[in-house]
This record gives sequence, structure tokens and C-alpha cells, in this order.
Amino acid sequence: MEKQPAVYILASQRNGTLYTGVTSNLVKRVWEHKNDQVEGFTKKYRVHTLVYFELCESMETAIMREKQIKAGSRLKKLKLIEAKNPGWQDLYDSIV
Repeated sequence: MEKQPAVYILASQRNGTLYTGVTSNLVKRVWEHKNDQVEGFTKKYRVHTLVYFELCESMETAIMREKQIKAGSRLKKLKLIEAKNPGWQDLYDSIV
């Protein structure tokens, strides 16, 4: 999973605060969020649960997808998560 561009959504709890990000190393980046290594929004609001991710062919594609997801409504984000992860399980263990 290293050096694979990805877009991801973290949640504080089911239907809680959401954070959308992009990375070239999903395992490392989510670990940083989970362990409060990233100053800012996710640390402040304890947004640590990986509820959605998409692997992308390039960083450019991942960034475009991130912008598309961020531009959508909260309802669209919830539907995106529910379609692939209806139980809102933490997907981190599936990527390590």
C-alpha cells in the first residue's frame, strides 16, 4: 500500500465529524491521524476512524477526486461512506 495515491475520509464517530484528505501513503497518513501526529482539524476534533478510501492511479487523479468529494454536500459524503462501509467500520486494519 506504500506510495499508492489515495483519497480518504476519516470520521470521529458514525455520522460525526468528517475529514477528507489525500495522500501518497495511506497507511502512514492514517497512522499519523490516529496517533495525533498531525496538528490541526483531525487532532482537535478527534477524527481518527478511517471510514472510506479510494486508491487512485496518480496523485493528480487523487487530488481531483478529493476536490470533488469536498465540493459535495455532507449528504453525498454520507452516501459515499454508506455505499462501501454501511457499518462505519474502521478500515485501517484492512490496509495495514
